[in-house]
Amino acid sequence: MAYVITSPCIGEKSADCFDVCPVDAIAEGDDQFYIDPNTCIDCGACETACPVSAIFEESFIPDEERSYIRKNREFFK
Repeated sequence: MAYVITSPCIGEKSADCFDVCPVDAIAEGDDQFYIDPNTCIDCGACETACPVSAIFEESFIPDEERSYIRKNREFFK
């Protein structure tokens, strides 16, 4: 189960998550960062580093943020 970056990241892009990812699974998009679900090793380093609490393990994403699962996957197609 990969981690997903949700709406609090929009416009934030502090890159703290990017800097701690041990497998370079995080990429910068136009409006936010995204986590490649095929590269993510589920270590959770990004979740604890995020200054705006925008990162969730996919199965724990709040209902109102679930659309970011699809947005994240589409970014890597």
